Amino acid sequence: MKAPLSASSSLLRGKGRLSPYLFTLIAFILFVAILYGQDFMCVFDEHLQSYSYSDKLSSTTQRVKQHKVPFAVGKTEEGCDIFSGSWVRDELNRPLYEESECPYIQPQLTCQEHGRPDKDYQHWRWQPHHCDLPKFNASLVLETLRGKRMMFVGDSLNRGQYVSFVCLLHKLIPEDEKSMETFDSLTVFTAKEYNATIEFYWAPFLLESNSDNAVIHRISDRIVRKGSINKHGKNWKGVDIVVFNTYLWWMTGLKMKVLLGSFDDEVKDIVELSTEDAYRMAMKSMLRWVRLNMDPKKTRVFFTSMSPSHGKSIDWGDEEGGNCYNETSLIDDPNYWGSDCRKSIMEVIGEVFSKSKVPITFLNITQLSSYRRDAHTSIYKKQWSPLTPEQLANPVSYADCVHWCLPGLQDTWNELLFAKLFYP
Repeated sequence: MKAPLSASSSLLRGKGRLSPYLFTLIAFILFVAILYGQDFMCVFDEHLQSYSYSDKLSSTTQRVKQHKVPFAVGKTEEGCDIFSGSWVRDELNRPLYEESECPYIQPQLTCQEHGRPDKDYQHWRWQPHHCDLPKFNASLVLETLRGKRMMFVGDSLNRGQYVSFVCLLHKLIPEDEKSMETFDSLTVFTAKEYNATIEFYWAPFLLESNSDNAVIHRISDRIVRKGSINKHGKNWKGVDIVVFNTYLWWMTGLKMKVLLGSFDDEVKDIVELSTEDAYRMAMKSMLRWVRLNMDPKKTRVFFTSMSPSHGKSIDWGDEEGGNCYNETSLIDDPNYWGSDCRKSIMEVIGEVFSKSKVPITFLNITQLSSYRRDAHTSIYKKQWSPLTPEQLANPVSYADCVHWCLPGLQDTWNELLFAKLFYP
């Protein structure tokens, strides 16, 4: 007697083939899965994406609100890189002031007063690709600085930018309402009506060094002290806007001497680091000082990149042995990069800044200034020592291809600073 078929076996027929009932059931399940499964996944996926996007948008908005940029009155249009562009001739709007109208320019930078025969270098305007620089508004700057301190910290190139900044503003201030005084390393321009100061502090390495004397600092065997940012930094506390620079004084070779102890130590513990490692040490110290002393909700911090020099004419394709002397035209190669600008230092800056959460605005003036072999003071400046007959016979030998005539290129640096300060 055959055993009765079970429920499951009753769905089967003969030689292992599916029963029509089981086949129909499986087909129906597959049909429903295909028809609605994609919709279920879409709904589920959209829910996840919606949650993720809202979450990111919310957190981004919170970050923007938390870190609203101080002093901003607008915003640079999307995709506008103000440091990428070209120089255009502008006889109508350049220069922004006359050399003779600004009594604060040091005699090292007054090229017209010291006999420069041309003014071509004064009539160039920087034009970014695909956008325009906002016009420098001296009234806006002064109103913004009311009751505040602005400081430039660094070497003589930063001092040139500082003087340019003062020259761009001072005409709006009555003669008896402004003054400029120097106290050792600190120079202070005061706009009395605004209760505002624009200051320059001499610190060519930012760290303490044996070149810190603001007057006597021509020392070939340069030494910086590790961990010494507060030696100068104590004088920067309380500023509302600070503009740092440091580069030229590090260029003494491939190595830099670093003091591990104190300059007062009888036996000094000095080590040699690669220039890049020593510079990295200074950048980290600067960012640490900023993090501890500058309130990102109320203050702004800028760092100006290396200022190029033009000491080797072979760099731009001329014969060897020349420099910026007698140069009155621009370098027209858009990819030009002089041998005096160490890309390794730019890489250190990029590396250190990218790893830091400290809000600091980078003023990348290097490439745009590299085209301006025409804008240096050259031989048209005050000479602090009498020139020898040999020098007089060969002006190339004493031409200053580091510093810049005012008015001139450094006014553009301040237009860029203005743009980043008010339209970040």
